[in-house]
Amino acid sequence: MTRSVPGTRRRLIVAMLLTAVLGAAACDAPAEPRVVPPTSPAGPPPSPVPVPVLPEQDAVLRLDQVGYGIREAKTATLLAPRDAGGAHATVIDTAGRTVLSPEIGGGRGEWNARFPAVHPIDLTALTRPGTYRLRVQGSVTAESPAFRVAPAAELFGPLVANSLAYFQAHRDGADQVAGAWRRTPAHLADREATVYADPRYDEDGRMIAALEPTGGPVDVEGGWYDAGDFLKFTHTSAYALVAMLLVQRDGPAPAGLADETRHGIDWLDKMWDERTRTLYTQVGIGSGVAADFLGDHDTWRLPQADDQLAVEPGDERYYQRYRPVFRAAAPGEELSPNLAGRVAAAFALAAQVEAATDPARARRHLTAAAQIFDQAGTADVGDLVTAQPRSFYPEDSWADDLATGAAELALAGALLRDPRTPDWTLRAARWARVNADTGRTDALNVYDLSAVADAELSKVLTTTPVTGAAISLDELRRDLRKRLDAGVRAAEANPFGAAAGNGGYDYASRQLGYVVTAALYRGLTGDDHYAAFGTAQRGVALGANGWGTSLVVAAGTTYPRCPHDQIANLTTGSPAPGMTGAVVNGPNKADRIHELIETRKNSSCSTDAFAAYDRDDAHYTDDEQVSANTEPSIDFTATGMLAFALTARPFSPGRESP
Repeated sequence: MTRSVPGTRRRLIVAMLLTAVLGAAACDAPAEPRVVPPTSPAGPPPSPVPVPVLPEQDAVLRLDQVGYGIREAKTATLLAPRDAGGAHATVIDTAGRTVLSPEIGGGRGEWNARFPAVHPIDLTALTRPGTYRLRVQGSVTAESPAFRVAPAAELFGPLVANSLAYFQAHRDGADQVAGAWRRTPAHLADREATVYADPRYDEDGRMIAALEPTGGPVDVEGGWYDAGDFLKFTHTSAYALVAMLLVQRDGPAPAGLADETRHGIDWLDKMWDERTRTLYTQVGIGSGVAADFLGDHDTWRLPQADDQLAVEPGDERYYQRYRPVFRAAAPGEELSPNLAGRVAAAFALAAQVEAATDPARARRHLTAAAQIFDQAGTADVGDLVTAQPRSFYPEDSWADDLATGAAELALAGALLRDPRTPDWTLRAARWARVNADTGRTDALNVYDLSAVADAELSKVLTTTPVTGAAISLDELRRDLRKRLDAGVRAAEANPFGAAAGNGGYDYASRQLGYVVTAALYRGLTGDDHYAAFGTAQRGVALGANGWGTSLVVAAGTTYPRCPHDQIANLTTGSPAPGMTGAVVNGPNKADRIHELIETRKNSSCSTDAFAAYDRDDAHYTDDEQVSANTEPSIDFTATGMLAFALTARPFSPGRESP
């Protein structure tokens, strides 16, 4: 469920596994959890798609299972039980004709004991649109899944629409979208929610006192569920909205995206009370412990089941129906700068996309963005506010958020002719300079918006330059290059050229964040230097990894069939469990996966087909109980949406997509 990551290492800490239910809750929880038995999914579980290893094969091939743009660099990887010297490769079309005979590259090191030889195969010369397979014969034998070569918009445009479907399936509240998941209104009690003081926790993140009401009622109905649970966070929702609104503003935007971002912004607007200057941060609480109640993570159920609970104060499931709300600070007090920056960015982006069609609404959102941004506290900043408990999302950077927020304010101000635009531009440049000087090298992810800040401020300085800006266009480009160069160095040391390594927390999202960062740099500068790097990082997320699985549901030939997602697992009358467009975590630290596997019960949806490809340091299994591998989230999926949209977008006017 909600991912918790302590300290700057961002390592998932889980104190509880729901061993009596279908899923595992990745959250802090009681040592002896109390659970309510789940309902069972209707019908037999699906048969997971195995990794394609035919009996006569002793090696395997990995590549981007969605395909490659016509002019993109294309690299497949051979995992072999011995050095592949003497083997030869061919690319065949659907008629079985050989269309290319590429060379098998030199070894890139060992993958695991079974596959000690890793060899790249360059397919870049394959430029004719079509569907192909790659074969290796001779000293080792392997055949790849089918893959396509086509214009990038044709390949990746549909993935943008699939990402949207994930958000539609994870709406909370009364306003639901008809679809295969048969979602019904849920958590309508959020319309009159009680506000509580921040819980007190011990050093292990466990609550040590009862919740104390401080205000309300407040209307916080709507929004999206954060991940496989039913919590709602301002921190992750604002991040998702920034990514989605960039797609809506710049395209290609699928039908329905404007309605979905409006749904998200309407909820974010409820989380900001402009009258009292209060920003609310969270709806619901993950787990109970000493306070003697069941939290969101203590019961595996469909969301609408919470509305049917007949509970009174003091009942153990009271906070599942009447969900607590927490705030970032007392009314009118300074806000944590990370939240102030990213929430302001989301509202300012909403103002940009509404400026032409609904200028009155756009101005209201610009006003909210400016109020929130001005309330940021930037002196003596301590622990940043994200979630309760903080270990769910322990962010440790904030200049990137403020740079992004101010840049979006400047862009919105220019569209709406706001006289504060020059000041916002200078403030954006100031925070971008502070951020660049930190030396951080992260690509885009839920904890770091630097790539977006650099790209958006570059637009501001290009269209409305101001005197005295603390950072120049060249320096913004240099900051993007610094982040990409760090990724390139990491990729060069990895058998699959993966910048995020072989596995870890937020793995797929980090891979896709490099795709976004490379594409933003290319769009800003016209420089193709990192294009092949970005393509390779996308490939890792779409099947060109050691396990040969795409980490995006319904993308490619082998993808997650057993996500750790209550709606996917428990919805009756739906297609096979899965959630189209969802980006899951992917390969993770081996010790964390061992911990989850050792405590799981029999899963109705799981496969061990990937075990042969595990490493000592990283494991992957497609199992509904192994949340550290298979849990999707809104921030993962929003990063994917932006990555696929940037890939599908034509590089420059009049030029075909890559």
